[in-house]
Amino acid sequence: MLTKSIPSLFTVGNLFLGVLSIILAFSGEHGIAAVLVIVAMLLDGLDGRVARALNAQSEFGKELDSLSDVISFGVAPAFIMYVVAFNDPTVISPAFAWIVTAIFPICGALRLARFNVVAGTPGYFIGLPIPAAGGVLCTLALFVNDINVYVLLVSTVLLSYLMVSTVKYPNFKKAGIPKAAIWITPIIVAAAILIAIKWPESISKMIFVPLLMYALYGLKKNVDGYFIRLRNLRRKNKRRGVDDTNSVKSDV
Repeated sequence: MLTKSIPSLFTVGNLFLGVLSIILAFSGEHGIAAVLVIVAMLLDGLDGRVARALNAQSEFGKELDSLSDVISFGVAPAFIMYVVAFNDPTVISPAFAWIVTAIFPICGALRLARFNVVAGTPGYFIGLPIPAAGGVLCTLALFVNDINVYVLLVSTVLLSYLMVSTVKYPNFKKAGIPKAAIWITPIIVAAAILIAIKWPESISKMIFVPLLMYALYGLKKNVDGYFIRLRNLRRKNKRRGVDDTNSVKSDV
C-alpha cells in the first residue's frame, strides 16, 4: 500500500512547491518563486516514471497530477509574471493585465483536460505541455529589466495559445527509470532544491534557454508545416490548371 502511494507523494510535493511559489512571489522573492516552479517540474517528471517503475499507475494519480499542474505550472507562473511585470497601472491597464494573467492558467487547464480525454499521437504531445509553458513564463519574468513589458504580454498570450494549439511536441515522459534506482530520486530532488536555493536566479535563467528552445521547436514545426501545405496547394492548383488547359485543347 505504501509503495503505491510513493508516486502521489511526488505529485503532492509538486503541488506544495506551486503554492509556496505563489506565496514567495507575493512576498517579493521572485527568483526563489521561479526556481520552485522548476523544481516542481522535476517532481512532475518523476511521479509518472516512478509510478510506471512500481506498477502503481492509477486514475487517481492521473487526476491528482492534472490538478497539481494547474496550480504549479498555470497559476504560479502567471502570478509571478503579474507581480513582476504586469502590476503597474501606469504602464498597463489593470483590467487588461488581469485578463492576460487569467488566460494563461485557463489555457493550461484546457490543455490538461484535452490531454486526459483525447488520445494523442504516440511519442508526441498535442499542444505545448503546461510544465514547459509554465517554466518558460516564470523564468521569462526574471528578465523583466531587460525585456519590454509589452513583449512579455505578447509572450504570455503566445504561450497560452501554444498550450491549446494542435502543435506537436516531442514526448520525453515515456523514458522510464529502473526500479532499483528509485531510491536515488529523493537525493536528486534534495540536491536540486539545495542548488536552487544557493543560486536561484542564475539557475532559473540557465534553464530558461532549453525550455524556450523546446517551446519554439513546436512553433517552428507548425510554421514549416504551413508552408509545406501552401506549397502542395500551389502545386495542386498548377497541375489542375495544366489539366484544364489540356482539356480545352482536346475539345478544340
